[in-house]
Amino acid sequence: MDRITKEMHIEQILTKYPSLSKTFIEFGLPCLVCGEPFWGTVDELGQQHGINTEKLVEKLNQKRQEIDDKL
Repeated sequence: MDRITKEMHIEQILTKYPSLSKTFIEFGLPCLVCGEPFWGTVDELGQQHGINTEKLVEKLNQKRQEIDDKL
């Protein structure tokens, strides 16, 4: 997966990088793996919860790169 974008679906991201669920939770978003799933796009989720989507995407990509660097 290349860079994560706000147009990507949450399911697509978490299928490849399940540990990124922690980043969503850090932003105050619902626990995506423990009963309150949301399978729209990053932008839709951010808008629904009043989150700065650009900052979320930036952090997701930072964490994704850290994971990829370890592989």
